[in-house]
Amino acid sequence: MNAREMTAQEHTQTALEFLDASDREFAAGERLQASEKLYGAATHIVTAIAQQRAWQYRSHRAMKNAVFRLEQEHNDPLILAGFLAAEDFHKNFFHNDMEEYEIEQERPVVHRFVSRMLALINETASTDSDRAGKETAP
Repeated sequence: MNAREMTAQEHTQTALEFLDASDREFAAGERLQASEKLYGAATHIVTAIAQQRAWQYRSHRAMKNAVFRLEQEHNDPLILAGFLAAEDFHKNFFHNDMEEYEIEQERPVVHRFVSRMLALINETASTDSDRAGKETAP
């Protein structure tokens, strides 16, 4: 059993792996698994950014709150829209009730969401390393 918690970097890597896996599974016609992997990519990237910022993330509510907080911080309504699209795929995993056109419209929304979160992670990491360099400078 793995008792240690995944790091933000591991969550980020998992998000990217799930994103790729979802594309392969959709291409193979595996809608249920592809849907859950797409949702998993979104939740892993939110977990990564929440960990990085020392925010709560251990419940669905905490993750949704983190997404809302990011939307407010960046004045970007597409952040919440991306997470809500990911939630549609989570529901689809259980009910397989998304129409093809919905899948085709919402998949890119989730991809953009993950990319946007990755950019925020990298931006924060860059800012943190800049601060650390200034703190240790003579």
